[in-house]
Amino acid sequence: MPTSQAQRILVVDDEADIRHLICDFLSKDGYELCACSGAEELNAALESSPADAVILDITMPGEDGLSIARRLRANSRLGIIMLTALDDVVDRIVGLEVGADDYVAKPFDLRELRARVRAVLRRPGRLPDSDGERQCQRVNIGSYCLDLQSRELLSADGSEIHLTATEFDLLLAFARNPNRVLSRDHLLDVAPGRDCESFDRAIDIRVNRIRKKIEQNPAKPQIIKTVRSAGYMFVPQTSLH
Repeated sequence: MPTSQAQRILVVDDEADIRHLICDFLSKDGYELCACSGAEELNAALESSPADAVILDITMPGEDGLSIARRLRANSRLGIIMLTALDDVVDRIVGLEVGADDYVAKPFDLRELRARVRAVLRRPGRLPDSDGERQCQRVNIGSYCLDLQSRELLSADGSEIHLTATEFDLLLAFARNPNRVLSRDHLLDVAPGRDCESFDRAIDIRVNRIRKKIEQNPAKPQIIKTVRSAGYMFVPQTSLH
């Protein structure tokens, strides 16, 4: 997928054969790849030049992948894809909770990894779809404002509330469908981190993360409400403007 300016992807894994295999495969699509053996090399790579995404192994000596993901997400909007053990559901859950956009279980098919990289990279640059949204670039989400052009969530004083690419896509789906129940399957289609058969808690985890950022009391949500056995519903105080 060549572009006028190659998107930069960091591959962080302590196993040299895995990181070089990934780099060799993805470089054929025109990406700029940088292989890192751990946190130290990752930090140096980010200091030298910003990245668009990172493929991050969870189990590494020194600072592990979950700690790195948490640190990256606190300061950056780059896409994060975790490499997890096939049967380690806990790592997958924690990875999503700390802000990862997606995960791929080892051993993985390189074509699947490429598809997930493309999906994660596609989100931040995606423009609003409808004619109405080209004219209406902001949506009120409770006391916050979702800027559709810059893909930012802004507080009343104008400061940015950090969102992952997946969280933004979910909020955008809710904004497009006020007072309408959206099923988990629909939300997984909108923000396809994983399909529901592989990981049916993914949407619940992401919605809970969003609630912590926008609800006055996340335990008693008033903006994104749970509709039992059906999904979630966005209840706006004001609509698209």
